[in-house]
Amino acid sequence: MKRFLPENIDHSVLDARTVAIIGYGSQGCAQALNVRDSGISVVVGVRDTDSDSARAAAAEGFTVLPLFKAACKADLIMLLTPDETHAKLFADLAQNVDLAGKTVGFAHGYAYTYGLIDSPPDTDIVLISPKGIGPAVREQYVQGNGVAALIAVACDASGQAQDKALAYAAAIGSDRVAIFETTFEEETVADLFSEQAVIVGGVTELIRAGFETMLDAGIAPEVAYYECVVEAKLILDMIVRDGFTGMFEKISNTAEYGAQQSGSRIISDTVRADMDMLMQEIKTGTFAKSWNKEVADRYPSLLAQRQKWVTSQIDKTATKMRKL
Repeated sequence: MKRFLPENIDHSVLDARTVAIIGYGSQGCAQALNVRDSGISVVVGVRDTDSDSARAAAAEGFTVLPLFKAACKADLIMLLTPDETHAKLFADLAQNVDLAGKTVGFAHGYAYTYGLIDSPPDTDIVLISPKGIGPAVREQYVQGNGVAALIAVACDASGQAQDKALAYAAAIGSDRVAIFETTFEEETVADLFSEQAVIVGGVTELIRAGFETMLDAGIAPEVAYYECVVEAKLILDMIVRDGFTGMFEKISNTAEYGAQQSGSRIISDTVRADMDMLMQEIKTGTFAKSWNKEVADRYPSLLAQRQKWVTSQIDKTATKMRKL
């Protein structure tokens, strides 16, 4: 996998250019602040200039413009609204703004990978995907660090698409850590799979199952919460800092032996087979079709699942423990 070093980056390609951040949520806010602090001109584009996000951007001193005006003013347009809005947003931009010679950037490759946008041939289409949530992107930048990023080019009409993507990744602080080359499809598949099978879907269900098993065995909710949630963070922090070998060296022999004996019983061949099935659903577009229908139906399954978590014993215990 190709890694771009700081000396590979031509920061000047964004000099005297304007970046339009479309959407001022978690990523939009963080990236707008970082790019501005890196000395690049930034405007924020929103559909509703009287919205909470517009007021938040204005409070940070940004010029806030209606969506199409911001896009017209910019050389690089970063679409940082939710994934499910990108198809209509891009279509609206293409219909109302002359995108010729401009660069449109995404932080996630979903819409392009699944054919939800029809990009003009004279427009650069790039991916700059920081591997962290918005608050972390901003926090690390302020501390003089950064969050690693993936970049990709889907359309290079100008011959400088990759240079612009690299310069933008550097502007949000990723050159301080690592910038890697990928493709829209690889980033999309990897991101969706990790969210579903591991870091969100897998981890939350594993923690909930462990918590509920402890309660069934008569263990107090507070004890179960610490064992399944708080200590999970400590272990993950050690893995990130010291690697798996380093983590095993730091825990007790009892814990290490128990993990070796039992880990594969929990993550069994059946679980691996289910992961393979998830991967195929993502790669073939089956998941995308399901998600597109969920969006069209106004999120019935998503909202129902959120409510289940709100009323769950583990979330009630989490609320109680945070107050303590």
